[in-house]
Amino acid sequence: MPASTHRYLNKTRFKMGNDCSAKLFYTKKPEYANQTLDDPFLLALAEGGHLVGELAKHYFPDGQEITEKETQTAVQKTTDLLAKDTVTLFEAAITFENFLIRADVVIKTGDTIKIFEVKSKSIDGSEPPTFRKKKGGILASWEPYLYDIAFQKFVTQNTYPDHKISAHLMLIDKSVECPTDGLNQKFRITKNQDGQKQVTVTQAPTQKDLTPPILTRINVDNECDEIINETKHGENRQLTFAEHANLLAEHYKFDKKMAAPVTKKCGKCEYKATKQEETAGLKNGLKECWKQELGWKNKDFEEQTVFDVWNFSTKDKLIRDNKIKMSDIELEDIKPEPDDNPGISSKQRRWLQINKHQTQDNTVWVDKQNLAKEMGTWTYPLHFIDFETNMAAIPFNKGRRPYEGIAFQFSHHSVDQHGTVKHAGQFLNTTPGQFPNYKFIRELKNQLGNDNGSIFMYSPHENTFLNTIHKQLLADQNKIEDAKELTDFIETISNSTKNSETKWAGERQMVDMLKLVKRYYYDPKTKGSNSIKQVLPAILNRSEFLQQKYSQPTYGTEEGIASTNFKNWQWIQYEDKQIIDPYKLLPKMFTDISEKDLNIIMDENLNNGGAALTAYAKMQYEDMSNEQSKEIEQALLKYCELDTLAMVMIYQEWKHLV
Repeated sequence: MPASTHRYLNKTRFKMGNDCSAKLFYTKKPEYANQTLDDPFLLALAEGGHLVGELAKHYFPDGQEITEKETQTAVQKTTDLLAKDTVTLFEAAITFENFLIRADVVIKTGDTIKIFEVKSKSIDGSEPPTFRKKKGGILASWEPYLYDIAFQKFVTQNTYPDHKISAHLMLIDKSVECPTDGLNQKFRITKNQDGQKQVTVTQAPTQKDLTPPILTRINVDNECDEIINETKHGENRQLTFAEHANLLAEHYKFDKKMAAPVTKKCGKCEYKATKQEETAGLKNGLKECWKQELGWKNKDFEEQTVFDVWNFSTKDKLIRDNKIKMSDIELEDIKPEPDDNPGISSKQRRWLQINKHQTQDNTVWVDKQNLAKEMGTWTYPLHFIDFETNMAAIPFNKGRRPYEGIAFQFSHHSVDQHGTVKHAGQFLNTTPGQFPNYKFIRELKNQLGNDNGSIFMYSPHENTFLNTIHKQLLADQNKIEDAKELTDFIETISNSTKNSETKWAGERQMVDMLKLVKRYYYDPKTKGSNSIKQVLPAILNRSEFLQQKYSQPTYGTEEGIASTNFKNWQWIQYEDKQIIDPYKLLPKMFTDISEKDLNIIMDENLNNGGAALTAYAKMQYEDMSNEQSKEIEQALLKYCELDTLAMVMIYQEWKHLV
């Protein structure tokens, strides 16, 4: 096989095969649907991965980068440089048999080789790292990172058997304060001549920028050796590390598919296809696996499965018992006991979903009595708020720590006692490198501090971020003249979290509508999801009351509902006799990404992703014209306004029902 076509098992493919061996067959094949981003820079941008990788190089001033892309050329250059007694390399290319790694950082000193894997994952450097469970074994949250560096150590050790190989993780240290202002703005996202995105250093970080380092180096030789020396790898958990790696490498080299058992991991498989993708001719990897493992036919996939059951952590047991279809789940599998709170418990809600599916009952379930009792405690005017936030790996300002919360946007709708709805206010600050939190909380106080009306959020996110800003105000070494006034306001409308040093329970603390959905309301059209982006279209398609109220272009008019960002807008629009999801009526947040990627980042379940967060990150790190910035800002304002209007619509339907 020519060198140029050699199919090496690299560290990315090893991690993929370690997660599910069948994925190695599907990867990089355009005929298979793939629910990961076409532009991986989008997710890395939101998480800060590429920026952290570039920053890491500046902590090794003598480093030399292997820029060659062609494998054999890169390997030869790496080999030649590692023949030196002392050398530091970035993106070192090392091969052994059918394995290939491109190590982030390699330092050779004599017969010692240190390898570093740089990750944007954070750790508290003021405490000893904890990678293991109390009863032994690697913590699941650390497995992907430690298996990654263990694979690199395994390859390097076999390539250089006469050397001592030492493995390290290089992680964000969230205990360290950033030493200077503007460090993050020295790294920009640009496009090269081929149109591919890359991180460009516009101004080299100074020694002052780098001291103390916000990245910490952690030796993980013990963890790597434990992984490499264990005999519990592979799908049957009986292989040595070398046997497992070689099996994956052989199947990948010859493009042979490995059988993979059905497990709970299938629920997050990226190689499943939507109906539209299958209609367009794309193959469905998940279906192929299940047909092979379970003997399913196409009609079997029309049913909902155990993976569709809401908040169900013990699905693996049912899978082992071959209860994969929702129709096979029995009452004793769920044990839907009540708890001591009003409404239904989580177990009862799971059984409600399953039972409605099994009996083909498509009606809405509402606990009208308890919902009415809850609504009777609310004080008008009602305020509905939604925050958009970010957590930057590289802090914006001196004294800020990595992944400190940044609150850059909110929207606010109000409803008075007569039922009059209006978009009462908003806030948005996307200025690159500016810490917006104090302006954010001042404006929120401005808008919410004039009455004693009940305040609503959807999920605990808003409460958590108010705690974050509270902590920042108390810890800030700069004199914030209105700090006491702002923290008092926060304590009035929120409650302290378990990690808060100061404890409080606000007399006007926010009402979590997500909790109310979980306890008092279930619509089978949501298929178990409680996301507002699923609940809203379900309610709109169900409610004649809302359809009548929003079927005319009166949103954003004097005689209709006052709006900041819409004029003469009609929310109820139809396609194929179904109401179009209101979020699909909004302008595209981006014009430079594919429709597929846009749909993926619109999924609010995306880890540390989401459209608003990605838009904010793009505005921080990509150079764009004023026109482009304004377009994104207008889209952000409309999206956030719809988030709080969605809360209003849910409230209106509940009030109508009870």
